[in-house]
Amino acid sequence: MKGFKIVSCKAGRKMAEEICGHLQCSLGKSESFKFDNDNTFVRILETVREEDVFVIQTSMPPVDENLMELLIMIDALKRASAKRITAVLPYYPYVRSDKKDQPRIPITAKLVADLLTTAGANRILTCDLHASQIQGFFNIPVDQLTCRDLLCNYFASKGYQDYVIVAPDAGSSKKAYKYAKKLKAPIAMLDKRRIGNEQEVEIGNVIGVVDNLRAIIFDDEIDRASSIMESVNILHNSYNVKEIYVACSHGVFSGPAIERLQRLPIKEVVITNTIPLLSEKKLNKITVLSMAPLFAETILRIHKGESVGEYVDSLQY
Repeated sequence: MKGFKIVSCKAGRKMAEEICGHLQCSLGKSESFKFDNDNTFVRILETVREEDVFVIQTSMPPVDENLMELLIMIDALKRASAKRITAVLPYYPYVRSDKKDQPRIPITAKLVADLLTTAGANRILTCDLHASQIQGFFNIPVDQLTCRDLLCNYFASKGYQDYVIVAPDAGSSKKAYKYAKKLKAPIAMLDKRRIGNEQEVEIGNVIGVVDNLRAIIFDDEIDRASSIMESVNILHNSYNVKEIYVACSHGVFSGPAIERLQRLPIKEVVITNTIPLLSEKKLNKITVLSMAPLFAETILRIHKGESVGEYVDSLQY
């Protein structure tokens, strides 16, 4: 397509290739490597002068290295006279550091926003931010997609009429309500408390009715699976649920997450491909749904100057 290019950093390459497949275009040529002194080098291998360029990179280990590669690539595109640069971030770096809730701590998500803007990004396209106010960290346009319709359509296709949507904590209740509304299911909530700065949690009771129903725990991400482990255990051990499903937008799966998910009495874990699922993290109970068609259509609409909101609304049932 004339005036339009998609390029990719390393961590975003698989998603970029899928997006290009849907758009029937070639992935822009670039190279990225490290010198012996550990400095990252990026070079765009084709002209991007006066082009509308979308650079795709997600956040996954090594997080800092991937972020730096993205910043350098944006700078390279800017200096190569790209007309507009859109940073496509399926999973936003440092997304959980979005507020100052303790003394003397940073708001790193805001710092990332400043870095992206300073590097030369003119627009941001991302998905299911941990907190929507992160959009306000930018002084450039931000489009936020959601995996909600994709996940809900998947569970609706199973044909069950006895779901209950379980919010993992009070802060997730609003999002859980949206899932419940789409699936026409009741909602329940877990009383979760995080233990200081530790990455573990404790859960008290379940607020709502879950007995004799198929419980679906929706969350924006699964990191160490601490919340999921406690949630599933209390549902399985203290309540008479038929089955337990877990679904999230971003499968981070750090530390003991995969081992925990393997041994938990979960029927299925449903995630999307905003973060590539590495081969060593694959389990039979993990199902990966692709967000590439949604990103592809959104990129096309941004390029043409068409409404993204109208397209997102058309996906709802």
